[in-house]
Amino acid sequence: MTATLVKEASPPAPSHPDRARRRRLRRRGRIVAVLFVLPALLLLGALVVYPVLFSVGRSLFDASGTRFVGGENYTEMFRDPATLKAVRNTAIWVVIAPTLLTGLGLILAVLVEKVRWATAFKLLLFMPMAVSFLAAGIIFRLAYDDDPDKGVLNAAAVTVHDAFKGSSSYPTARAREAVGGGGGGAGPSLTKEADGAYTTGADLSPGTVTALGLVGVAPKDLPDDAAPAHPAATRQEAGADEVRGVVYLDFTPGGGGEPGVVDRQESGLPGMTVEAVRDGRTVASTTTAADGSFRFTGLDGGSYAVKLPAANFAPPYDGISWLGPTLVTPAIIGSYLWIWTGFAMVLIGAGLSALPRDALEAARMDGANEWQIFRRITVPLLAPVLTVVFVTLVINVMKVFDLVYIIAPGPVQEDATVLATQMWLVSFGGGNDQGMGSALGVLLLLLVVPAMVFNVRRFRRSQR
Repeated sequence: MTATLVKEASPPAPSHPDRARRRRLRRRGRIVAVLFVLPALLLLGALVVYPVLFSVGRSLFDASGTRFVGGENYTEMFRDPATLKAVRNTAIWVVIAPTLLTGLGLILAVLVEKVRWATAFKLLLFMPMAVSFLAAGIIFRLAYDDDPDKGVLNAAAVTVHDAFKGSSSYPTARAREAVGGGGGGAGPSLTKEADGAYTTGADLSPGTVTALGLVGVAPKDLPDDAAPAHPAATRQEAGADEVRGVVYLDFTPGGGGEPGVVDRQESGLPGMTVEAVRDGRTVASTTTAADGSFRFTGLDGGSYAVKLPAANFAPPYDGISWLGPTLVTPAIIGSYLWIWTGFAMVLIGAGLSALPRDALEAARMDGANEWQIFRRITVPLLAPVLTVVFVTLVINVMKVFDLVYIIAPGPVQEDATVLATQMWLVSFGGGNDQGMGSALGVLLLLLVVPAMVFNVRRFRRSQR
């Protein structure tokens, strides 16, 4: 009797129609899910899967695409000096740019926490991310221009250089050829030396007055304080231990005048360094006045030569050749840093804001200074975020194209080329070898995939 009651109280087993209904619902759910995902799958296949498969197949054919060559493009790729240079430059990018960006982002993120206007500062640093690589490339192409009147960086470099070292006022000045010497204001012949200096013969003795004429200076390029040289040339009287003279522009505006003679309308050349030389050794040095006059005093008896050092005629400092073969890659990396520093700072700052503050406060209470806290607590706790930022930037720099193509001038394009630009140049930029270009694209894909897999695994571990 008891067994019968227990059996009657047990719940009935689910009927077969209920199981069939649940199967139909699951099947319908899968169909609905596939319908929702199908547009994304079609786009992914058309924009990613198909181009990858087509590039792999195309890399096995020659430039015309009609003859199967197998792995010949891959072997030829590593025998091509331009491709090897692209691989080397890509390696430089991968090592330097992500490291600098991650370091700058970390430092700025830590410092910004202590700034009152942190949000405005972050916004200011993040703004370059809104600029396209094309616009950024044009901006930095102008900033790196070799002409100091156009390139802001060279303008700054020239300003700093001239502030500390100065520059020549007469880079185009030269001596007039075949000018004989004589009295009455005529000057001796000037001989150009190997280093660019000009010197007279060693036949000037104390008590002599001489005139040194130069040409090649446009009147409009004369210093504002330049005065006529004629009075100084005609009225000077040298003492027994002196050599006096005048350095002047041997050119009369409007024509006329006598070569080698200081005419009334000819200007002195102020600020010119003049040396007295005896037996190959400089014994005195001075600078010309506004009218070009100079004077050496306290000279012993004997013969002297007057020398105009090469520094008077040195070409002006034009700055740094940012886009030359040596510096073009570091210069382009600098523009990349300008764009992406805000990105690294914001991501690292987000990780920094999630750090447990009790650990930092405990370290401060134990007597640790800010550097010790940063090195022993902040950086180890931020290691996962720093790794993600670094690997993301590695993936990004492997694909850099716009900045290199726009900033590097044509003559140094090969010196700055990376795999992405080399792939385009070989395929479309004159090489017209899409077989080789496809092989370069496959190589670039193979280099990027490990970093992408590493990043995906890091994201999955962080979610767990």
